[in-house]
Amino acid sequence: MNGMFKDNLYEQLARVGQGLANGHRLEILDLLCQGERTVDEISRGTRLSLASASQHLQILYQAHLLARRKTGTQVRYRVADRAVVQLWLELRDVAARQVPEVDRLVGAEFGVDPIEPLDQAELEERLALGSVIVIDVRPQVEYLAGHIAGAVSMPLEELEARLGEIPKDREIVAYCRGPYCVFSGQAVARLRQAGFEARRMSLGYPEWSLAGRAVVTGTA
Repeated sequence: MNGMFKDNLYEQLARVGQGLANGHRLEILDLLCQGERTVDEISRGTRLSLASASQHLQILYQAHLLARRKTGTQVRYRVADRAVVQLWLELRDVAARQVPEVDRLVGAEFGVDPIEPLDQAELEERLALGSVIVIDVRPQVEYLAGHIAGAVSMPLEELEARLGEIPKDREIVAYCRGPYCVFSGQAVARLRQAGFEARRMSLGYPEWSLAGRAVVTGTA
């Protein structure tokens, strides 16, 4: 009986591992850590076909990693709870430490950052002092789902046209989805080319939220 119990227990625990055991599903989970999405939005955000996105979502849902709700004819998916966000971030960080290929891929894509990123604690302190302007360069739907309190929504594709809105008397800090998100790095490069003093935040919105720092939903 004890052996059967353990076999059944570990089989159920393995459902979570099976749900995570696919690169596309990890990308979907990373996207949903920014806020809930419809199947169509996930399909566009991950470049998967609707059928493929739906299949991966179903597997994640059956592993109890996602929750969903129906609004009219659409089904909206979200991470099941904060523990799932934490699980994904821990998995990502363990892979970065243990799998040399991750470091090689990141280095080839990002190179060496010539500007030291700002960590969360320092950014929180400087926000309180009013010495920085924080811009959220993720798509606006992600900003509306949740953002750093005091941050201004300025999606990367709008940045060039909105440079005139940004004062030059304070440092600009850009953030996006996490350490492997290219939006903030590209935003900082454009800002510095335009004469702004700019840096990126070292991590992203999910890490800021999980740390219990101030966040806001909806418009600023």
